Amino acid sequence: MKHIILLGLALGGLCQPAYSAAVVPNFTRGTVTSETTSRTEVTEIIRQNDYTTGYSYTVTGRNIKFPTNPQPGADYTLEVPGEPFQFTETYLQPGLSTETMIERTTVTESFTTSISVFTQ
Repeated sequence: MKHIILLGLALGGLCQPAYSAAVVPNFTRGTVTSETTSRTEVTEIIRQNDYTTGYSYTVTGRNIKFPTNPQPGADYTLEVPGEPFQFTETYLQPGLSTETMIERTTVTESFTTSISVFTQ
């Protein structure tokens, strides 16, 4: 029994109450500055091919006498010889009609500054 009392006293001596100390910040104000720089470069290549699947024949003009059935190789004459005239003949076969190629580069640069101010 004597051992139990001694053990109880020994364990009781190990258990001490815990006390906490108040935490007080050691600053009253502050500033944080952040700078960010970014650069983006985008290169675009655009290629477009347009195709026709049939034949196209177009004739236009001014002061031109058109035959009844206009076709490639037909005879076109002036309505009033010696007067100004304008004549356009376009013959388009099946295949590639137009080809477009565009290459462009876009560069974007930015610079950002952020400032945070805090006080206690």
